[in-house]
Amino acid sequence: MKNFIIGIDVSKDTLDFCILQKDSRRKLQQGVIPNKEKEILTWLKNLDKENVVVALEHTGHYGALLSWLLEEQLFTYYLINPLDLQRSLGLQRGKSDIVDAYRIADYIITNHHKLSPFKLPCESLRKLKALMTARERYVKMSVQIQNSLKAEIILSEKVALKQLIKLEQKQLKSIKKTIQDLEKQMMEIVKSSQDLNTTYTKISSVIGVGTITAIKCIIETDNFTRFTDARKFNCHCGLAPFPYQSGSSIKGRTKTHFLRDKTLKSILFKAAGSAIQHDPQLKKYYEQKLEKGKHKLTALNAVANKIVLRIFAVAKRNEPFVKLIT
Repeated sequence: MKNFIIGIDVSKDTLDFCILQKDSRRKLQQGVIPNKEKEILTWLKNLDKENVVVALEHTGHYGALLSWLLEEQLFTYYLINPLDLQRSLGLQRGKSDIVDAYRIADYIITNHHKLSPFKLPCESLRKLKALMTARERYVKMSVQIQNSLKAEIILSEKVALKQLIKLEQKQLKSIKKTIQDLEKQMMEIVKSSQDLNTTYTKISSVIGVGTITAIKCIIETDNFTRFTDARKFNCHCGLAPFPYQSGSSIKGRTKTHFLRDKTLKSILFKAAGSAIQHDPQLKKYYEQKLEKGKHKLTALNAVANKIVLRIFAVAKRNEPFVKLIT
């Protein structure tokens, strides 16, 4: 590991930084720079990239510019899960941006042996992620308006709500059109990239895996480079059940972890629901789970788990998915 560690606490307008010497953990410098391209570039050019490691929390778009410039300037840097950082600190008293920057640098020194430097996904994947995030936002809006319309139609039997219903129907139509346009743009990006298109063709051949499921899996795995193990991806999705037991007196039910990608899990559940309608093998597997007394959602979770295993299997080989012949 390099000799100097820079922890950066990112906010909308500023970047608080703290530089530590790796072996002694001695604070060498601290300060604040504006979160603007010109100022960040000037600061980076004064650093020795061959002897410096940079670390920041993965806090979303406020750190996007810094990540892009670090990548462009060929720095080694880490993006840290904020929850992982918080839990690693134990009991802490007080908080400030500069203290957070110190804690980030100290965390890297302690845990560098189990962390990997971050690499930004390619531009196509970044565009796909932005479009998928927008689509998910519009889908939520669509569901809210549809639920609102159901209530208003019932109320309209006694209250004059014709104009309101008409207005919301117009909004719903516009939102659905936006969702269709976003999906079209995503498919254009996939088809414009040979690597993405090849992967998409492979995994969309799996029964139950439609356009959105395939694209979402490509995004979340950085085209199957971020996750190479299907079991780890199942943990990320919230499909892998874990036991809860301590000694002989404490034994809770086995369940999936609350830290999960809920949107991805929902998409994979829909894929599982489709698969058991069209795949005899998965339908039999699902029915066997029900016969053993499993809850329907537990059985569906097991089918979704199987689908992920199939997705990773076809993504890693040059052979398409082969449907079971009945």
